[in-house]
Amino acid sequence: MSIERLDASHALAYRELMLEAYDLHPQAFTSSVRERAVMPLSWWEGRLTSKFDVVLGAFEDGKLAGIVGLAFEPREKARHKATLFGMYVSTDFRQHGLGFALVQAAVGEAQKNLALKVLQLTVTAGNDAAFNLYQRCGFIQYGLEPLAVRVGEEYYDKIHMWREI
Repeated sequence: MSIERLDASHALAYRELMLEAYDLHPQAFTSSVRERAVMPLSWWEGRLTSKFDVVLGAFEDGKLAGIVGLAFEPREKARHKATLFGMYVSTDFRQHGLGFALVQAAVGEAQKNLALKVLQLTVTAGNDAAFNLYQRCGFIQYGLEPLAVRVGEEYYDKIHMWREI
């Protein structure tokens, strides 16, 4: 397994993996497969080349198996914070430690930015595997957002977590 920063050349694989994530776990993501599937490849390339985002990918045997992103705050008064987003490991590659490795790599990437003090994220309430993973990586819960995501007629709460850098 290797973890590397994704660039525009990975856009197709990134798109495919994110669409899988949105489809299989709609309650875990604010975006839907329907709204993201229509985005042109240039949108996905832009996500991977933005100066405010870093997307890391875990590769197993040359295949993109997992991803995680960091969004850096562009606003002056909030530049000490970054948000972990889009964490996903493909079903075929789970239980191999990729999730832990990806989160640790994201934390390491955040630590390179000396202005950062806080890394934050949200996780869907009831997703115990993800919640426990984030706890193992040093994140602590600080709040709960009720009715944060609606999928069909169901609503899901989001747990807000943070860790100091």
